[in-house]
Amino acid sequence: MTRHLKLVAEPLTAASFAPYGDVLDTARVEPRTINQGFARRFNDLCHVDVGAGEGAVNVSLFTAGPRPQPIAIELMERHPFGSQAFIPMQDRPWLVLVCDDPLDLSTYHLFSATGRQGVNYARKVWHHPLLVFDPESHFLIVDRKGPGENTEEVWLPKDWRVQAFANHPPGH
Repeated sequence: MTRHLKLVAEPLTAASFAPYGDVLDTARVEPRTINQGFARRFNDLCHVDVGAGEGAVNVSLFTAGPRPQPIAIELMERHPFGSQAFIPMQDRPWLVLVCDDPLDLSTYHLFSATGRQGVNYARKVWHHPLLVFDPESHFLIVDRKGPGENTEEVWLPKDWRVQAFANHPPGH
């Protein structure tokens, strides 16, 4: 059976994203002045979960490019052994797509993040790979490294048509 879903992004807020992880945004944190008053430090922006055992924190850089519009959603992924944080390194908006169950379209949620907001997907949260609008979009990633396969993917059925829009889809 063919299934269609058009997702329109809603603003990313700490409250709306709470079931999926943390929004990394300095607006909700009181900074601490450091370095003889020349810098401010914003602590505890997210919980880095590397799981039990031999997991360790991995810090990496991703460079992403835009997908054709409207964005065709074909797969979702999750990380069973640890959280995964995405922190933009430039002030450019981007999209965050999450769901509770990749095969239940009613659980999908699309958020519009500002270039000053990052997200930390909690362990086992289904999400889409990076969705950006600009070429050469750079992100700092904090996630788990260690033994075990920490990425699970679910490809949507071929007859499904799921599309993501930053704003209202054409014709609506």
